[in-house]
Amino acid sequence: MIHKITIDLAIENLEDRGVTIEDIMDLVYDLQTPYVPNLTKEMCRNHVMKVLAKREVQNALLTGIELDRLAEQKKLSSPIQEIIESDEGLYGIDEIIALSIVNVYGSIGLTNFGYVDKIKPGILAKLNDHNQEKCHTFLDDIVGAIAAAASSRLAHSEEGAGVRD
Repeated sequence: MIHKITIDLAIENLEDRGVTIEDIMDLVYDLQTPYVPNLTKEMCRNHVMKVLAKREVQNALLTGIELDRLAEQKKLSSPIQEIIESDEGLYGIDEIIALSIVNVYGSIGLTNFGYVDKIKPGILAKLNDHNQEKCHTFLDDIVGAIAAAASSRLAHSEEGAGVRD
């Protein structure tokens, strides 16, 4: 029997890993404030929730979190265990999963993802801190991708039309 994936399950998994909707909203807000007059956090929340409602986003999110959990439990085979555990720079599969989220909303999302992946603002800095017990090799990129996709969705809406240069 296939279990149904829902937005509630996605949000629950994010929260279990220390990420709130507000954390992602803050990223969207910071990305789009220069481009969207009168931007509100509630507008950002709306776009984050619309992104999280997409099945392919939920699938990517749950897959990435599960791989991070398995790495924490040391249940992956070598050398993948060590690669994911250390968040090896040339691995790249974590970004590929994140790009599957970004690609839902076009090139603005890709530009925004590259920006947040490089500077690691807000919650992304915490997730990317390799001095903690938890492994977030996939999650930091997935959260950045959700924020980038929500920013792209916002930019494509009537509410604004901006992209990070």
